[in-house]
Amino acid sequence: MTAVSLWVKLEHMSERTIRASEIVEYVYCRRAWWLSRVAGYSADNVEVLHEGTVQHANHGQRLRRAVFARYVAYLLVFVAVSIFVFLLVRGA
Repeated sequence: MTAVSLWVKLEHMSERTIRASEIVEYVYCRRAWWLSRVAGYSADNVEVLHEGTVQHANHGQRLRRAVFARYVAYLLVFVAVSIFVFLLVRGA
């Protein structure tokens, strides 16, 4: 393999995102991965797979909201403690 063809192959590979589910599919059954990714065959349970994707997206959205709410809570605790310390020092 020449350096140019290797570069083109690596460049092509960098354009595609490899998902965790694709790695799991490859580890579980390399043939199934090859059939879907290289040979172009599609799965029979497309609806179930789509529902799983939707569920993962919803879970990710809920997780982002929970993390945001936690940061807001930390900020509010910091503000409350700061006000308490300010009032404590000011009154002394």
